[in-house]
Amino acid sequence: MVVSADCRISLSAPSCLRGSSGLTRHIKLDSFCNGEVMGKKLNLAQLRSCSTNFSKKKIQMSLTSVAGETKVQEIESAKRDPKTVASIILGGGAGTRLFPLTKRRAKPAVPIGGAYRLIDVPMSNCINSGINKVYILTQYNSASLNRHLARAYNSNGVFGDGFVEALAATQTPGETGKKWFQGTADAVRQFHWLFEDARSKEIEDVLILSGDHLYRMDYMDFVQDHRQTGADISISCIPIDDRRASDFGLMKIDEKGRVISFSEKPKGNDLKAMAVDTTILGLSKEEAEKKPYIASMGVYVFKKEILLNLLRWRFPTANDFGSEIIPFSAKEFYVNAYLFNDYWEDIGTIRSFFEANLALTEHPPAFSFYDAAKPIYTSRRNLPPSNIDGCKLIDSIISHGSFLTNCLVEHSIVGIRSRIGSNVQLKDTVMLGADFYETEAEVASLLAEGKVPIGIGENTKIKECIIDKNARVGKNVIIANSEGVQEADRSADGFYIRSGITVILKNSVIRDGAVI
Repeated sequence: MVVSADCRISLSAPSCLRGSSGLTRHIKLDSFCNGEVMGKKLNLAQLRSCSTNFSKKKIQMSLTSVAGETKVQEIESAKRDPKTVASIILGGGAGTRLFPLTKRRAKPAVPIGGAYRLIDVPMSNCINSGINKVYILTQYNSASLNRHLARAYNSNGVFGDGFVEALAATQTPGETGKKWFQGTADAVRQFHWLFEDARSKEIEDVLILSGDHLYRMDYMDFVQDHRQTGADISISCIPIDDRRASDFGLMKIDEKGRVISFSEKPKGNDLKAMAVDTTILGLSKEEAEKKPYIASMGVYVFKKEILLNLLRWRFPTANDFGSEIIPFSAKEFYVNAYLFNDYWEDIGTIRSFFEANLALTEHPPAFSFYDAAKPIYTSRRNLPPSNIDGCKLIDSIISHGSFLTNCLVEHSIVGIRSRIGSNVQLKDTVMLGADFYETEAEVASLLAEGKVPIGIGENTKIKECIIDKNARVGKNVIIANSEGVQEADRSADGFYIRSGITVILKNSVIRDGAVI
């Protein structure tokens, strides 16, 4: 989808607040620049009354006018205007649970599905939703992420008159400016001034996203619900059953869908106390009985003025959205729960990464990158089709630019530019591919010298494994973790074992005949 520069829709009216004088005013961007409002605690009761009355007045006026239907359509169009939304993708975490895939790259830059990177998911959701003002906050190992963003999104015009900017953690004058990002909320706080420049004058709501989730979502449906309910903050949530509920932060809602309490990974009686009637959010009675809990996806919408006030003045020392800002705000602000009843997976651990990748090979898959209406974008590589000679492929995905010869590939993902030699058996394996090709002459030269070329050598058998980019796996190698080891640091030998899964390191060499 290409966001054209001429598709503007008229903006909805700005939100209104009461200052200390008691007069109702329409807040403009320059009010925050000089601190007239940002320096004071907002009168929440008056704010909600003002917002609700204003919304009702608009709807009543539209319904009683001569051209009532036209007016309603204009209001709905304004509520869905993506020009008034900016998104912030959080990608600065150290990614320790995804180590060693994050040893040399940021979490959002981790490859997935054979040809994509995790950052492509929220970026594509923004494009498909029409949102063309995107910031990505980074801190750790951001070089490959920045390179990918530049290649995929800064040079092909998909953002029209908008922008995509990667913002790395930096130090600024003053004592507080010497600290790196302390958490998700602190990262946004350090760049609050972005919403005070001219490019942000139209922004009414700010979408906070994570860079390590797998899902397909129309963010403007989320934003529209946020605006229609008059919420100050909206949280996208998923319904879950008893089996998985204790693995998530859960929310309690009232009969109107307003969030009233939170509990982080509750168990036993505390878990039972967090059960809610999820029919309130739109589930059928039968499905609501199976999934009586709701968990936060870590995807939020804030009114811009509310977000800035919370970060700078109301909770100036809070570092995290999920554990601090959101729970604290629920006591004073209108925090709304928005149901997302579709596939969503947090790719936060080696196990979840491994299983989410292999789940793409199912028939049909719970999530698919194949959607012509809402595609997942990535960088153009101009690679040729894969060359497959005498192979048997079962429930697998083979990415472009790969060479497979007389091999068996079962329930596996084969990444771009992969080479798999003769008589190789690959099962339950995720290959991330390679960044470059070695020519036939280079491969022959390496083999003649007793060295290992990029890819998998002949007669090798591999199962339950993740093979990172540019790895060199020799001939007659066996990777099976037959002893069932759960955790091991064998980095000197080119691999780790995490959650029982063997992870071959990027650029590593596994010598001929090795047994893992």
